[in-house]
Parts: sequence; structure tokens; C-alpha cells
Amino acid sequence: MTNVLMRSKYFICPVNDLGANIFTGLECDPNPVFIPHIYQLPFIPPNWTHLPTTVSISPMQFHILVMATFASLIAPFGGFFASGLKRTFNIKDFGDSIPGHGGMTDRMDCQFIMGFFAFMYYQSFIAVYKASPGSVLETAITGLTPEEQVALVKLLAQHLVNQGQLAAPALGYLGEQFQALKR
Repeated sequence: MTNVLMRSKYFICPVNDLGANIFTGLECDPNPVFIPHIYQLPFIPPNWTHLPTTVSISPMQFHILVMATFASLIAPFGGFFASGLKRTFNIKDFGDSIPGHGGMTDRMDCQFIMGFFAFMYYQSFIAVYKASPGSVLETAITGLTPEEQVALVKLLAQHLVNQGQLAAPALGYLGEQFQALKR
């Protein structure tokens, strides 16, 4: 099913508009996990089989294999985990956690483990993080002390001088400005 769904841009492009649907024609640069790669088989098949020695598969198909294996082997144990938790607190069911739903969460015990696994797996192995100058600047402003910000600017200026993007006298000028700020 993954192979079929990832052929549509609707399933692989991030949606920035709530009005987007399968017919609106989303366009994006797909995440590299959706782009097929050619893999060499780790063995040479016998001649009588007439099998190819290479296979074209997108990395997402490997990721989905891991997730399906986890879902079928580990996620069902979410029910056992929830039962142990209920016994620890002497609760008959989780019906009181969402008043009026009478144990609805009992039917979804394995979904909690699967949801957590899917989120962590996506964040760790699939998500592509793109940094923009604005996001880097925001992180530097909110996460660094003023002294660390000055050190960052000095290091960035030195890097630009080393790359030939900034003249060396500018480094001296920046140093003078930083000294003036300290006074």
C-alpha cells in the first residue's frame, strides 16, 4: 500500500493550506525517503532463476517494513502494559480518564505504544529538518547569553574570512565594536 500511496503528491507533500485535497495539485520537493534508489542484491542469484541483480526500491518501503514489524509484534503488548498499570492503581478500566466514554481507552491500549513508536521513528529517521537564517537567529537570540552571542558572531566572522567571503579588516572592525559594547 505504501508503494501505491507514495505515487501521489498528496500523500508525500507537506500541507500548508487546510483547503488542500487530492485534486488541488500539491507540488513539493519530496523527502528523499520517497525517491527510489537502486540497490545491489547481496548475493548473485542462480542463472536458472533469471532474477535481476539490482532492485529499485524507495527507502520508505524499508521504513514501513520496520514499522509494520513493530506494529505486529510489539504494539499488541500495549494491552498487557495497560492492564499492569490498571492493576497497580486498582482501577477496573480507564473509563474515568475520559468521563462518559466508559473504557474507550481500553480499546486503544496498543495504539498508544504504536503512536509513540511511530512519532519517535519519524522524528529520528524520516523527518528532514531544514534550517533557515531566521530560525537559526531565533535560536541564537533565545538560547544564548549575550556573551555567547558575541562569541558566535566572532566565530562566524572568522569563518567568513577563512572562506574568502569577508575581508580580514572587517574582523578588526567587529572586534572594536564588541569592545565598545562592553564599555
